[in-house]
Amino acid sequence: MNKKLLRLYWFVICVGFITTSLSGCDDDGYYEFKAPVEKLRQIETLDLDAVKAEVDSKVDINEVPPEDVNLTLEYCRALALENNLNIKVQLIAPAIAAQKVSEQEARFESAFFTNLTYSKTDTPVSTTLSGSKIDYSNVNLGVEMPLRTGGTVTFDLAGSRTKTNNATNTILNPAYGTDASISISQPLLRNAGRRANTYAIRIANYDRQIINVQVKLELIRVIADVDRWYWRLYAARQELEVRKKEYDLAKAQLDQAKRFVDAGEMPQIEIIRAESGAADRLEGIIVSENELRDRERELKNLLNKPDLKMETATALIPETQPDPVHYQLDKKLLVTKALENRMEMLELELRLAADASTIDYMKNQALPLVTLAYKYNINGLGATQSKSFNTLTDKRFEDHQLGLQLLIPLGNGAAKSRVLQAFYERKQRLITRENRQALIELEVLNALDQLESNWQRILASRQNTILAGRLFKAEKRQFELGLGTSTDVLDAQTTFANAQSSEILAITEYQIALVDLSYATGTLLGAAKVQWQPIIPK
Repeated sequence: MNKKLLRLYWFVICVGFITTSLSGCDDDGYYEFKAPVEKLRQIETLDLDAVKAEVDSKVDINEVPPEDVNLTLEYCRALALENNLNIKVQLIAPAIAAQKVSEQEARFESAFFTNLTYSKTDTPVSTTLSGSKIDYSNVNLGVEMPLRTGGTVTFDLAGSRTKTNNATNTILNPAYGTDASISISQPLLRNAGRRANTYAIRIANYDRQIINVQVKLELIRVIADVDRWYWRLYAARQELEVRKKEYDLAKAQLDQAKRFVDAGEMPQIEIIRAESGAADRLEGIIVSENELRDRERELKNLLNKPDLKMETATALIPETQPDPVHYQLDKKLLVTKALENRMEMLELELRLAADASTIDYMKNQALPLVTLAYKYNINGLGATQSKSFNTLTDKRFEDHQLGLQLLIPLGNGAAKSRVLQAFYERKQRLITRENRQALIELEVLNALDQLESNWQRILASRQNTILAGRLFKAEKRQFELGLGTSTDVLDAQTTFANAQSSEILAITEYQIALVDLSYATGTLLGAAKVQWQPIIPK
């Protein structure tokens, strides 16, 4: 076999092997995940026997019971701002939006370019007067600078070497050429001007501000949720205390009934009535304890404190006590304040500004494409590279080129449709803004009415508690005098406990109504202001 063909054969084999190896390594180092088919298409059943908890009959007397944690409302807010997972997710979004702005601004960065070309040709010819072999190499270096006006400026320096066996080119063989050029291209209508070419940057900036608005809205929502669940936890703990006290009173009634029966002052049935009443109170304690654990888990989930997970048995004790105060509030001022502070309104204003910018940009894109281009070139040629460069610096050979390009779409229907689409979207958002204003006004007015209603509930439930307490004392006195039964005492006791529960619920709902009112106005309760900074992941 010819040696050249053998070398070519082995070269093709090596290139094929390298190409196959590189293509086979595409998946190395990349994370991929494919869900099993059964996970996607099969619904599992819950086998309760398989998840039974193992009961340890041995009790560790050295085990320290979980300590109670006293929490103030302000401390809960601080924990949520620091640890809440929803907030952590949202705080990364501004960093992503900022990088998108930087990405759009980088469109106007200058770029260095270079090209290297080498060719060797041997073309058969039909005459013996000229040669057929040409050895040519070319290299050029340059910088391309995009302009915010839409144009492009390019600086280019090129050098070439040509060697041939052509008998007509014996004066300079090899011949060295050096060219230096500067060119500028500038659109005159479509894509012309700073406003059209910075459109993407403006939209990215609007999106970044919208992200910040959404982060602030999420912060307000989480803090409002913390406030609500804090007061619900307070209500659940107070409710448990009421039910425990109710049970203690029922036991005291049972003890008193036993003494009267033992003394022969009352029949045996009074003991049965008292025992039934005491047993009936246990259910209220069980329900209240379960409700309290649910409230604690909800608050623990929001706080996300590392040593206070949802599965821990640590009890949360609210230290901040409700202080219900009646307010006479101006509805118009609150509605005005809500329209000023609600993040939804600010987000709509930013989107309307983006819509206006989009309309201007689409109008520009509907214009004809007219491009003016100019190029200035200096040529150099010589038997050596240095002589070629000297010719270049003498500026003896100069070129000027001026061009004008015109492109007018016939009909231009697509561009006109995009303009109308942007216009309609802005009109739609203007209507959305009016609708949002009406909804915010509705939320504020409803929150005000709910606040006043809960205040009236507090007054009514407090009066009911006082009367129910008097009734309970009166029935107990009647029982001690032998004029009533244990059932009458227990019924009065239940009425008294329910009245206390209603008062606790009314006070809690009043505090929550204050939170709802502040949320409806886009603000937070309390004197402490909240400032946040985006999280930049490492």
